[in-house]
Amino acid sequence: MAIKYTYVGHATHLLDVNGTKIVIDPFFGDNPSTDMSADAVEADYILLTHGHYDHVADAVAIAKRTGATVVSNFEISNWLGQQGVPEEQLHAQHIGGGFNHSFGYVKFTIAHHGSGLPDGSDGGNPAGLLITTDSKKLYFAGDTGLFYSMKLIGEEGLDFAVLPIGDNFTMGPDDALRAVKLLTPKVVVPSHYNTWPPIAQDAEAWKSRVEAETDTKVVVLKPGESLDV
Repeated sequence: MAIKYTYVGHATHLLDVNGTKIVIDPFFGDNPSTDMSADAVEADYILLTHGHYDHVADAVAIAKRTGATVVSNFEISNWLGQQGVPEEQLHAQHIGGGFNHSFGYVKFTIAHHGSGLPDGSDGGNPAGLLITTDSKKLYFAGDTGLFYSMKLIGEEGLDFAVLPIGDNFTMGPDDALRAVKLLTPKVVVPSHYNTWPPIAQDAEAWKSRVEAETDTKVVVLKPGESLDV
């Protein structure tokens, strides 16, 4: 099975799993890290980790345009319905629960963060995403601080992980290094950094530390760059 990952910038990601197009946390129009337009994005699925604006900003528009299935927690699913996304496109899950979607099994994991929606509505609990395809296991931590249960996620045997390193709102480089040691992925990509001054980080310096202290390969991608998982 062919899996292509693209780092859009900030905390927005694209996956192509054997031809199925997946958008994770769509934030395009107001995202200073990308010049990619939400109007040009292809999507069969949209996966949402939590309700903050920089993760859901373009979810409604993309869902309405493409007819994509939106996978989120129950509270965000209800909110999307109120924004006019058809009920048949909404699939609600919650932490600890998984479901076999057409491209693979998606399980929601713990994340330590907030989840308030842009209009102040309750966005439920934030989450990470553990995605199991026919050939690979991928973990998108979402916005989170470090937590020891990452060790349990790592026991799944991760081929690929995306972790925030920006600090201030999420894990910083030190805790993200500790997260790698708990998760032990084969490959990790840093995200949620350098979008704004409070989360400025040196990803290459973090890469050097991780690769010196673990067996994990770090791939630092510029916005718009891709890799084969």
